[in-house]
Amino acid sequence: MTGRSGSTRRDFLTGKAAADAVANRLDGPADEPLTPASVGTGRGGSHDLLLQVGRQAMACRFEIYFNAGQYEADTQWATDALDLVDQLEDQLSVYRDQSELSRINRQAATVAVPVEAGLFGLLLLGQQIERETKGAFDLTSGPLSQAWGFARRKGRIPDNDALQRARARVGGSSVRLDRQHHTIRFLKPGVEIHVNSIGKGYALDRCRERLAAAGATDFLIHGGQSSVLASGSRAGRSSGGCSIGVRDPLRPHRRLAEVFLHDRALGTSGSGVQFFWHQGRRYGHLIDPRTGQPATGVYASTVLAPTAAQADALATAFYVMGPDQAHAYCEKHPQIAMVMVCPGKKRGGLAIEHHGLDAEDWQPVERAN
Repeated sequence: MTGRSGSTRRDFLTGKAAADAVANRLDGPADEPLTPASVGTGRGGSHDLLLQVGRQAMACRFEIYFNAGQYEADTQWATDALDLVDQLEDQLSVYRDQSELSRINRQAATVAVPVEAGLFGLLLLGQQIERETKGAFDLTSGPLSQAWGFARRKGRIPDNDALQRARARVGGSSVRLDRQHHTIRFLKPGVEIHVNSIGKGYALDRCRERLAAAGATDFLIHGGQSSVLASGSRAGRSSGGCSIGVRDPLRPHRRLAEVFLHDRALGTSGSGVQFFWHQGRRYGHLIDPRTGQPATGVYASTVLAPTAAQADALATAFYVMGPDQAHAYCEKHPQIAMVMVCPGKKRGGLAIEHHGLDAEDWQPVERAN
């Protein structure tokens, strides 16, 4: 996460300019090249006007879209929601010494630390997803990213001793959450909590709560385009939702599919930007907490879920788990859907795995091979 943008740097685009900005993203570069998903304007495109309000936060750009003219107080509502994102970054960033999460990481190995209610709920969700994915998602996996050099974007092969020391600090079984007292305690020293794989989605969910409380029903929010949440209808449509382009991770100018998002959230994980080569082998930044090794066999994982926090966490978990385990998870959790891009049978080809999506939810654009 990066430094906070003040309110004087708010950026407002209205009317046709905003509509063009969103439409152009369908084939243009994403805010985060990591993600194959980009925000579009609706099934088949639209020339309806949009209001767009954006701000830099959490190392990406957050943007909120309203149907232009639908709400008199839309810019103030969006500003209030983005102010909340700034507050959440102050709470969740491990790169800010005074954040609540930094305080937890410093103290929880020696004493039970009180946790704010929203953050406590997020930690409970993280533990639940860890159990359901049998450790493929783990909020304590930060030491592995540090060992591999990805925490500072300087990838390297760790020596065996360093990797084993990192693995000894990873595992949700070392974290005790006391529901009665809303406290957290680490059961051994060296454990850390990081929420970079779920934090943006959580911020979108909190923004949705604030906008809904203000009276908004129709809007779209994204955080760096890898985390997206859609509520209500685009320009008064009763169905169809917002079109999200799923990119080809090997050819970013090409779209493989469109996902239509309506009263749902989407999260995407991939290693298209953070990786390094060593002796002819590519190592990506998404680490399997169960093995301590970079996950392989998947190019990108996109998940649709009721909340953005779920979508973000499961996109990371599915990337680590691979298609077979992801299909099995979706079978047990029918509210979850996914699109996964994997290596194809031919060299340089792709295979698209999907589950839980029908014709109203998505549309393949180009055939993978």
